[in-house]
Amino acid sequence: MKKLLCVLLLLSMASTAFASDYVIRIYSNSNSSERVTWLKNEAKRAGFSISLDDSTVYKGDTSAIQLANENKDGDVIFGLNEVRWSQLVNGGYENIRVLDWTPSWADKVGEYKYPGKAYGIVIQNILMLYRKDDLGTKGKELHFAHWADLVNSGYKWYRQGRVGGTTNMNINNAMLYAFTDPKSPAGGISVEGWKTLWKYCANGLYTGDAYGFDALNRGDVQVSTFYSSSLYGNIDAAADSSKNPLKGTIKPENWDLVAIDDGTYYIAEYVGILDNPNRTDIQTDIVKQFAEWFGSAEVQRAWSEEFDSYPCNVDALTDPVPLYTLKNCALTKVPGTDMTYAEYVGAHSSEWTNIMTNLGFYWADNANAPAEPDWENLDWTTLTQKATK
Repeated sequence: MKKLLCVLLLLSMASTAFASDYVIRIYSNSNSSERVTWLKNEAKRAGFSISLDDSTVYKGDTSAIQLANENKDGDVIFGLNEVRWSQLVNGGYENIRVLDWTPSWADKVGEYKYPGKAYGIVIQNILMLYRKDDLGTKGKELHFAHWADLVNSGYKWYRQGRVGGTTNMNINNAMLYAFTDPKSPAGGISVEGWKTLWKYCANGLYTGDAYGFDALNRGDVQVSTFYSSSLYGNIDAAADSSKNPLKGTIKPENWDLVAIDDGTYYIAEYVGILDNPNRTDIQTDIVKQFAEWFGSAEVQRAWSEEFDSYPCNVDALTDPVPLYTLKNCALTKVPGTDMTYAEYVGAHSSEWTNIMTNLGFYWADNANAPAEPDWENLDWTTLTQKATK
């Protein structure tokens, strides 16, 4: 047995030592300087040499995938979300394709996979929170059928102040979920959906805070939205910025999640191997070894603990977290189509951005709010197109 272990160790050392001869080019929007430094160091210890630019060079999922498409030199791409991955896997980019690949841990990531193409590494989601103390619902539990029910709830809510940004877009995705209509010329969303989103914007509070935690924490609103990966950390530090802070991190005391029948919109990040024709077969094997290593339970457990994220790989979990047991509407099928909602968002996201931009959604100053559109007399063909200067 000892002899076998020695042989296996030598083979592992030989393969990783060889792997360091090839520099693996990576593209990712999960590229803060801390993440890039950590990954380079850990990869080096495992025998891999990698090249990954941090967010001072480019930032965001759109930039990451566009650069990969333009440069045509990539080996691995990770991060993004289902919207971008559905576009990538389905051939939506001219110069990049995903290589066929199935890691040994493929059966550990549940529904977060594009079989044979890309596999989940971490997930987060968008949450709707409310105060249940005297600054909130005074003990009443909130239960909605749809996210958009918020606008008729009778409570005061916080809304975002601009169209762009991943979190902002995913809040919109959650709000529009109940209004999908594949036959609608308004970007596949019923006009009633756009009216509702306008009401969410017009009647919501915006004070310049990043997303919605701060306003809820101060007690300015009863309901707000936030993203899961930073919630517990913010509640731990809630008293630092409020005289009436939210209390109870894992077990809420004066706050809770709004129970929503539709569930919530999850953002899963994936890892995939790019089909680079300039690689040799041996180099492609090295890239596969790296992707296998990066998505493994050991590495994802360390990554998640270091950066407060939640791994898709169930073997990387220490303890289940309630925030991630909510129903996932992103992967439900859209009636009248063969697409998941995440794929539907991907197919229509540019139209939605154009509609909101053209109509003036998410003004920062309520004193200078635009007039509500004449919904019955809009030219949706023009509105779904990018405005010309």
